[in-house]
Amino acid sequence: MTSNSWPPGVRRRSCIAAIAGVAAFPLAAQTRFPERAITLVVPFAPGGIADITARTVAEQMARTLGQAVVVENKPSAGSIVASQAVAGARPDGHTLLLVSNGHAVSAGLFRKLPYDPVKDFAPVSTLGFFDLGFFVGSGSPHASLKDLLAHARAKPGALNLGTIAVGSTQHLAAKLFETVAGIDVTLVPYKGSPAVLTALRSGEIDLAVEILGPMLPQVQAGAVRVLAVSSGRRNPALPDVPTVIQAGVAGYDVASWNGLAAPAGTPPAVIETLNRAVREAVASPAVADRLGKAGMRVAASSPAELQTLLVQEIARWGEVIRRAKIEPE
Repeated sequence: MTSNSWPPGVRRRSCIAAIAGVAAFPLAAQTRFPERAITLVVPFAPGGIADITARTVAEQMARTLGQAVVVENKPSAGSIVASQAVAGARPDGHTLLLVSNGHAVSAGLFRKLPYDPVKDFAPVSTLGFFDLGFFVGSGSPHASLKDLLAHARAKPGALNLGTIAVGSTQHLAAKLFETVAGIDVTLVPYKGSPAVLTALRSGEIDLAVEILGPMLPQVQAGAVRVLAVSSGRRNPALPDVPTVIQAGVAGYDVASWNGLAAPAGTPPAVIETLNRAVREAVASPAVADRLGKAGMRVAASSPAELQTLLVQEIARWGEVIRRAKIEPE
């Protein structure tokens, strides 16, 4: 007698038993997670602030999880290469992605991605937030952001504002600043942060928008001055520097961020284990101290909170991209 000739009730019970047997395997596997080293794929080159963040957190997570967390760098435009690699990985928690606002921005910069930036990933937790700074050269006549804004409004188009490449977080933050502040500036894109710094120090540009952490040594050396920070709260590394909102631009609150995500379909118990490891890592004084000195405000979250942040950031930066008339690739 074949299974197809069994009575319907028997076939149904047999199917249920088979499904239960299959489901029991991953549940058993979850109790042993992690079974081997975890790979954390970082969509940026080694040595940058995102890479430093990933390695610092990974080292501490490894202590909690009892397995190595190995960082693998896969830099590319829009974080696409790294994101695609993780989206297609086995959803067992052993392959993770360092997600960032760049992951959200890519949704508006590209006509079609080889993955869904929301549906193809299971969020784990945020790691922290990075402020951007508004910098002028040491010899700038502008003593404050209010002074600079007054100059920009008196002479529309005369202010040169430098950032890295079009579509970057820095560039889009500058476009949003221009819109919210109601000013007309000349945006000057550069290939990288070193070129922006050189242009700022030489007087080629009047203002630069850059990630705060890597610029702190330049501020401390007196090579540049920071007029304001981008987020809604003052940065602990520069407590005397006002926010853009405090400088008179209501509603401007921007921060770059990093988090961890796994492939969609990763078991909830595995996500919970990873989330707990992130929380313990971020709470570590050593991690908080090292990343704090780099200008980061460490902060873990629930998976749901990271999901909400990602969805909101995709919508927010998508609107900035449309207003800036940046044509998707």
